[in-house]
Amino acid sequence: MRGQSLSFANFVDGRGSVDMKLRLIEASVAAGTVLAMTSSVSLSALASDSAACFSLIQTSGTGAAGYAQIVGVKAGPFNASAWNAGTLSLLPDIRRPLLQPREGTCRNIYAPSVVETEHGWRVFYGAWDGVPTCNDRIYSAMTKDFLNFSDRHTVIEHGPFQHVCNVNALRLPDGQWRMVCTAYPDKLGRNKPALFSSPDGRTWNASSEPCTASLKDIVTMTGYKNYDDADINGMNALLYERGQYTLYFGDFRNFGKVHQAVSKDGRSYTYERSVLDGAYAVNDVKKFRSKSKSWYLMGLHMNTDKLFYTLSENPNSFSGVKVLQGNIDSVDRYIVAIGWVTQGEQERSGRRVLGYLYGAGPDAALASNKIFATWLQKKIVLVDKDGRRIEPQYSSGPDRQLLPLTAPFHGRADVYAEDGRTLLGSTGPIALKAGGVYALER
Repeated sequence: MRGQSLSFANFVDGRGSVDMKLRLIEASVAAGTVLAMTSSVSLSALASDSAACFSLIQTSGTGAAGYAQIVGVKAGPFNASAWNAGTLSLLPDIRRPLLQPREGTCRNIYAPSVVETEHGWRVFYGAWDGVPTCNDRIYSAMTKDFLNFSDRHTVIEHGPFQHVCNVNALRLPDGQWRMVCTAYPDKLGRNKPALFSSPDGRTWNASSEPCTASLKDIVTMTGYKNYDDADINGMNALLYERGQYTLYFGDFRNFGKVHQAVSKDGRSYTYERSVLDGAYAVNDVKKFRSKSKSWYLMGLHMNTDKLFYTLSENPNSFSGVKVLQGNIDSVDRYIVAIGWVTQGEQERSGRRVLGYLYGAGPDAALASNKIFATWLQKKIVLVDKDGRRIEPQYSSGPDRQLLPLTAPFHGRADVYAEDGRTLLGSTGPIALKAGGVYALER
């Protein structure tokens, strides 16, 4: 994805110079991480200009061939104005895919849902993850930085269902876990939401992982006409606030709207209303605080070559759907799911959208999907002595940006907010080389 952007609070501090010494930092490469060593070597002095308040410090280690890698660019606190304007500086992860299916007979991995933990993030996903039978199950993996993944395993077995997929997970303020999934078929041969609860993230519905789903896991709903005959397939997003669960869903038997139902226990819902008009599949809804207001960010798809979003101050009403991104190439031609990657507590200001994971594949049969990533970042632009500009092409995880270099670069770096437009400041004279790893500091 190219040419989109998001704004960020201006933190230019007006310093005219700074002692630029190498320090101990963790720098990443596309294939992993490397620990940089300290050094007192000065790369350059900042110009005596109030805008020259950033530095790029070279670290030991090797980045991706053909690129200068900049560390320290992850998105800042949520800025509703930029999302409403539809300008987001988004960069695709250079690893395509970020996650692919494990080796095996059936390989089709998609439907990500990401939950922050004390040690990083837990990535849930629905898939045939290298299993002998092509039945969707729920899996998860752990990551501290989206560079490496561990503890990849099955969380929910499909049991009496053909498929259990389209997971949307969250963690409650008291540390308990909830996730709602699509279970197929129910007693009428339809897709329905099913709830799985855990006190610790390892025992679900009173069974140790992998928990086997059962018909009793399907949620109930009153007030929605013909709920028993509804086909709620891959359109189940769960939000929790102030002791109440809100389920956002769509119905292929009555398509063209996103609906809302509420519950106190997450299992028995009361239908409230339709909240969005349009032929979209809702996958994820997250809450943010910005400038003393609450905002609700909804992620949507429709098995096409695009992802969509809509933002509202009111969790009961959404409109103004915008394109989030299109496919990058033929590998992600058909996009089938989205899950936001956030950092920070839901009810506190400063919570961020770092980017999102999405499931996609090359064919309309939707049977060979993988998981891809796009990251929201500050934008680094290199400017040489002749005014020629080099802009970023890719990211590698939420905090690393890759700028293409065919020869050593001499000039300056301009640092823009996540909208790609607001200049936060610049460096003094710098020298970069392909394969080098540099830390952005101010």
